Amino acid sequence: MSESSQHPKPDETAGPAEPSGRGEARPDQRLVRGARSRRTIARHAVDVASLEGLSGLSFGRLAADLNISKSNIQTLFRSKENLQLAAVESAREAFVDAVVRPAKDAPRGAARLRALVEHWIVYAATPLFPGGCFRVANLVDFDSRPGPVRDELLRDQQEWVGLIAHHLRVAADAGQIADLDADLAAFQIDAVLCAANTAMRLGDADAADKVHRVIDGFLRPPRS
Repeated sequence: MSESSQHPKPDETAGPAEPSGRGEARPDQRLVRGARSRRTIARHAVDVASLEGLSGLSFGRLAADLNISKSNIQTLFRSKENLQLAAVESAREAFVDAVVRPAKDAPRGAARLRALVEHWIVYAATPLFPGGCFRVANLVDFDSRPGPVRDELLRDQQEWVGLIAHHLRVAADAGQIADLDADLAAFQIDAVLCAANTAMRLGDADAADKVHRVIDGFLRPPRS
């Protein structure tokens, strides 16, 4: 697949919106093109940051990769921090589409948690981003750097671990699994997934199987 097919070139110019001639309100095509360009650039920024970290992002690097002008990217994002935040948001949306939303077909509780983990394994092993899990790749670089980027990465971390804990509680309350400390178990499961992401990047062919074994341990049915 060519670079151009992977990363379509954003619109660099935007003329005035054409009047409808009927007095109807129509979207400003400059805004439409600008939003489309932002999405394309932010999505490529996710790929770069998954490999090199959000700190490695620059207007010049993205302009060269996408064959557009640096000034165009500066106009759209204004600052490196805004670019980083847009990348975090793009990665979040892609993660939800790949992992969270598909798992909603499974019943709440143990089955939903298994579905979340299965989709996460595909997300990390395929991988959706060149560097694997975007959050794992970047949170370690910002965990001691207070600011908006850290806050957004932390939000993703808390929402993901909270989702795991929620379905553990549902499963325990429904008698699907043995009673447990859901918050502690969710912390442990997330730690295993983070370790599995690193193992996959290093070529561990057994990483997914190890994740399955850990999850099986947490989701054992209660003893009669």
